[in-house]
Amino acid sequence: MPYAITTECTGCRACKTICPSNAVSGKRKERHIIDPENCIGCGACGRVCPVSAVEDDFGMIVRRVKRKDWPRPVIDLDTCMSCGICEDTCPAGALDMALQKKKNPHPFPLLPNESACMGCGFCANDCPVSAITMEKRQNQTKRKDNGKDGKRVRHGQPAENH
Repeated sequence: MPYAITTECTGCRACKTICPSNAVSGKRKERHIIDPENCIGCGACGRVCPVSAVEDDFGMIVRRVKRKDWPRPVIDLDTCMSCGICEDTCPAGALDMALQKKKNPHPFPLLPNESACMGCGFCANDCPVSAITMEKRQNQTKRKDNGKDGKRVRHGQPAENH
């Protein structure tokens, strides 16, 4: 599960800055290291590395990806059972629970600030009912209207509770 930093590292500190578990250490302009005991395998370090100096747990180089192209969770509120596992498992704390369905007192997950999401997919992997999919960021909120109260939402403000 732990990622590793190769000798190509220039010590720019991008990986250290983004790591949610503080697994990366090192001084500026020196090769950094990842503590395998603290690494959670989210891959954010590799997606921000400007010189592709991060290997995944299979020894494959992780290529830099522009943040705008990172996948984001899309939550199907018709399928979601409001358990909160996704919020608990998110290492970046990017998901919140809020009232989103009219006449429904249960909070559902929402991504109020897309830039807080690291695109790791832990929320989707841990969802017990597969209500979350990871998709490339889009400019508009996705909605699925099947004549019911539920919606498929990417981000935004919760609906008023009536």
